[in-house]
Amino acid sequence: MRRTARAVESVLLLGGRSEIGLAIVERLVRDGARRIVLAARPGRQAPLAEAAARLRAQGAADVHVVDFDAATPADHAATVAEAVRLVGDLDVVVAAFGVLGDQSRLVGDPVAAAENVTVNLTGHVSAGLAVAARLREQGHGTLVVLSSVAGVRVRRANLVYGAAKAGLDGFAHALGDLLAESGARVLVVRPGYVRTRMSAHVPEAPLATTPQQVADTVAAALRRGTRTVWVPRALGVLALVFRLLPRPVWRRLPR
Repeated sequence: MRRTARAVESVLLLGGRSEIGLAIVERLVRDGARRIVLAARPGRQAPLAEAAARLRAQGAADVHVVDFDAATPADHAATVAEAVRLVGDLDVVVAAFGVLGDQSRLVGDPVAAAENVTVNLTGHVSAGLAVAARLREQGHGTLVVLSSVAGVRVRRANLVYGAAKAGLDGFAHALGDLLAESGARVLVVRPGYVRTRMSAHVPEAPLATTPQQVADTVAAALRRGTRTVWVPRALGVLALVFRLLPRPVWRRLPR
């Protein structure tokens, strides 16, 4: 049964430099969130000062910046604990970290490919379990996981990134099942091509969207208690077509 979420007052963003993640946090602040924690890699937090100032200008009373590195899973529980120390119970945790990578390089460099998967999948597993433990203890809260249409059916053109996203999508849905009776939940967000700095080098795909559109969809899904959303919604229909294409046809798709 779908549960309507309580009002969002506190937000933890894992991947504090993510344009999509910051757009979601800004939208939640406009909707009433007041206590914010931005978690980013040590040494790369300087750009967050501007984001923090923007959030305060929009109404956030407390904005904190903490260390978080997707590639160091041993520290993820400590990051969650620090966020709780700063703002109390976590109403929403947005897992927005990840790297796209250069497919032409990744297929020829197994080490780089493994590093890509470490950030895009392994880091989400350790961080997601740490967050889930806290949300279960609270008895409420939502983990928002940024999946991707790329994980619905992995294409040869982005096999490393797509495979990691496929694993993440499966993990996130199963984690939601694990939390089903706890009062906490997982919201899986499946956007297509989003116009960001990270995707600027990739040719734009059909049904392209923006970080703000993703943020609006997430905010609406949090209010409704939805568990999975596509951005845009029409992408869900396209993904169904993807699943049904015969493999010889799928193999010939350029992207």
